[in-house]
Amino acid sequence: MKLGDGGAIVVDDYEDTSVPGIHAVGDVTAKLQLTPVAIAAARRLMDRLFGGRSGAKLDYRNVPTVVFSHPPLGTVGLSEERARDLHGDAVRVYTSRFRPMLTAPVDSPQRSLFKLVCVGEEERVVGIHLLGEAADEILQGFAVALKLGVTKRQLDDTVAIHPTSAEEVVLMR
Repeated sequence: MKLGDGGAIVVDDYEDTSVPGIHAVGDVTAKLQLTPVAIAAARRLMDRLFGGRSGAKLDYRNVPTVVFSHPPLGTVGLSEERARDLHGDAVRVYTSRFRPMLTAPVDSPQRSLFKLVCVGEEERVVGIHLLGEAADEILQGFAVALKLGVTKRQLDDTVAIHPTSAEEVVLMR
């Protein structure tokens, strides 16, 4: 079995190793070492091997991740720096700094910072970065939108749910 740097098992896009009939997912590979990623990769592998879906494989692009700190920090897609490396001046960034309504009555010093990274004339959203209360929960839904190719205009056309921190994602100007 072929091993890569650090002793990780080398697999292809379908989780196949260099040995026919042997597959690997999760922390033994050099791919994203997150439990939900390993579960998703295993499900696609089982779909391919036993579920009649010959092309099933996990798309490792735009996997949302969260640091479960207080407040949580969540991210999906490209960082501003990576987007600029790939797309240069076609990148536009939107940010929102605010105090969450949840903490407003108690005059908490906690603040939130949200950031959208957009590319091109259509301003396709390629990165969403959230630091603040409920960022973990908020990111899950917006990660789906990013994966589906949401644009800034589509976010702008979405009615905000008030009072929530999530509304800041659709209100950034």
